[in-house]
Amino acid sequence: MKKTELYELLRKIAELANKAEQGGGQDDDDDGSVSFERFPVCTPKSLPPRLLEKSADVAVEVNPMNAPQMGPMAALGASFDLTPARIAVLTSKFWGSQPRQLSVSFMETTSTQLRRRILQHMNAWNQTSGISFAETNGTGEVRISRGGGGYWSYLGTDVLLIPQNRQTMNLQGFTMNTPESEYLRVVRHETGHTLGCPHEHMRKDLVKRIDKNKAYAYFLRTQGWSQAMVDQQVLTPLDEKSLMRTPADQTSIMCYQLPGEITKDGEPILGGDDINSTDYRFMGEIYPKSDNAFGGSGAGFSAVDDDDWDFEFK
Repeated sequence: MKKTELYELLRKIAELANKAEQGGGQDDDDDGSVSFERFPVCTPKSLPPRLLEKSADVAVEVNPMNAPQMGPMAALGASFDLTPARIAVLTSKFWGSQPRQLSVSFMETTSTQLRRRILQHMNAWNQTSGISFAETNGTGEVRISRGGGGYWSYLGTDVLLIPQNRQTMNLQGFTMNTPESEYLRVVRHETGHTLGCPHEHMRKDLVKRIDKNKAYAYFLRTQGWSQAMVDQQVLTPLDEKSLMRTPADQTSIMCYQLPGEITKDGEPILGGDDINSTDYRFMGEIYPKSDNAFGGSGAGFSAVDDDDWDFEFK
């Protein structure tokens, strides 16, 4: 079997597994929205492997403090060979300390009221940080879809590499009838990823709770991930010497729930329901507010052409 055929087979298996877990179909609620119980967990998104080195270069160009072993959330890994994939893991994705405004657009026709509500929750982070979000009539650096696929966002400066006809954040089924608690839990969490924050479950104390073999099986079934990708995205703990010096915090909005089926004790890793005080304090440290002019955005960087996007990630 060719490598491309294997990738396609794994992708189809993952799709079938997702449908089975979701009850065999996409049953809408009476108001047209999708039941949130079907997608309770954020699915981390990563770039195609061949773009990982480029993503590291872009992250460092946007913010030199992202460089490996210097960034505020660089992952442990000094003892590993510095392959392109490993360099990407070691490279943070933060936007830099100068205040800036990121543009936002919506992939589907979305009412003014709903667009404003989503933007309001995205800008909750601006309470302590110097990063804000503003809607644009054109194509935004942050592009939101409410279509299928659950909840996810690409990490920080990686959004600059996504083809402009593709979303960088997904909020499946969100409508004005969606409970406010879901806006607090989901929209603010995914925005944290867009700001460059990885999952809190990648803190050392929480990674210890994950059963490696169970995680391999789970992410192969649900995402079609290889063991190497699970190692990079789930099992490689964050650097405890980084700016985040607080103990691992399961009440952080960035600590999304992971199912008990992948933990050693069978208990899920709980998630935060809203941005907490530790989250606000940390965001204020890496994105300090100031009276300086906005530092602009990532508009000077070119996204990857859609034709150049690996097919298995379509």
